[in-house]
Amino acid sequence: MEEIRCGACGRKLGSGVYTHLVIKCPRCGALNTLRATSSLPERLERLSTERATHEPRTHHPLARRQAPPG
Repeated sequence: MEEIRCGACGRKLGSGVYTHLVIKCPRCGALNTLRATSSLPERLERLSTERATHEPRTHHPLARRQAPPG
């Protein structure tokens, strides 16, 4: 989990995981807008990168067979 602090006064506003958050600081009244650097969770981002670098897998039994000539 990530600690969320006010950008103006540094007060801790909470902690958690977010994609987009807008929160008003109760101490100084500053409006804090936070966005995640990636919308995919880290685990899914890694999976999509791994799949892009490997050849696609197929589980169909006839996928690698060639049609007979003629």
